[in-house]
Amino acid sequence: MAGVHAARGILGPLFLALVLTILVHPVRERLQRRVPGWCASVLCILLVSGIIVGLALSVVLAVARFGSLLPAYADDLADLVDDATAWLHHLGIDDDQVGHVRSGFDLSGLADLVTAALTGVFGAASSLAFILALCLFLTVDGRTFPAQLGAVAQHRPQLVNALVEFAVGTRRYLWVSTVFGLVVAILDTIALYLLDVPAPLLWGLLAFLTNYIPNIGFVIGLIPPAILALLETGPGLMLAVVVIYSVLNLVIQSTIQPKVVGDAVGLSTTLTFLSLVFWSWIIGPVGAILAVPLTLLARALLVDADPSNRWLVPLIANREVAGDGPRAPSSLSPPGS
Repeated sequence: MAGVHAARGILGPLFLALVLTILVHPVRERLQRRVPGWCASVLCILLVSGIIVGLALSVVLAVARFGSLLPAYADDLADLVDDATAWLHHLGIDDDQVGHVRSGFDLSGLADLVTAALTGVFGAASSLAFILALCLFLTVDGRTFPAQLGAVAQHRPQLVNALVEFAVGTRRYLWVSTVFGLVVAILDTIALYLLDVPAPLLWGLLAFLTNYIPNIGFVIGLIPPAILALLETGPGLMLAVVVIYSVLNLVIQSTIQPKVVGDAVGLSTTLTFLSLVFWSWIIGPVGAILAVPLTLLARALLVDADPSNRWLVPLIANREVAGDGPRAPSSLSPPGS
């Protein structure tokens, strides 16, 4: 794990590219039945590149829009700080402590923080190019990889079955997260529109993107609309945004979705949350997004591929698991489920 942490700048993008390649592999199989193999490869490369660039541009757009809206609320923030200062004085808090609190409410400091985040996103352009290159090579190799996997299965069938189950589980997780993310994003957008919070569509898009971070993603998506609601109208509107987000996202993302994800991929709710903490610590922000696929890979290599460790499967899934372990699919090429 120390080695993985030290090489996180390489391994993080590599695993992200691998997960995206696994995601589009069923599309490739369907395309190969209708078009030449090289054409299927090109279309899959374009699809993966579109996903990566689209996600990156969405993050840049959200951060840039948030930063552009803040300066317009400088006077509103000053009024809020004055009201908060008067309230603290009324509670009997001395001037020095009130001064420290007042200095913390600096809109320029918040804008600088947003600018730094935006700069960091642009600074990741080299990583983006690295990911695109990895996706290119992985997609090209994916044309013949199922056949090579079949050759390996003659000597290590348990390992191949485990890797196939990892690919299937990863796709299930991504599809479940996408469906729940769309539901949450639509509901959040409608709520923000009815509350007259600026740029509701953008914050709905942010809610969709942060849904791929298990358990705590909604908190990240909540911060920009909550701050804008506070500056737009006051604490009442901010509280309404926080309550609506909490009800929608806690019920859907933190209660229903983890249970569905656990049933789909064979990981308990507790293990899903711990995987978020662990992989974020090991490889940084990419680990938060890919916490579940990374845990599925660890399970495939350490548990499913070794018959002597199959007794761990019910503990990992926190439920009874039919059979002794992963069953071989009808073909070694990972299915599209």
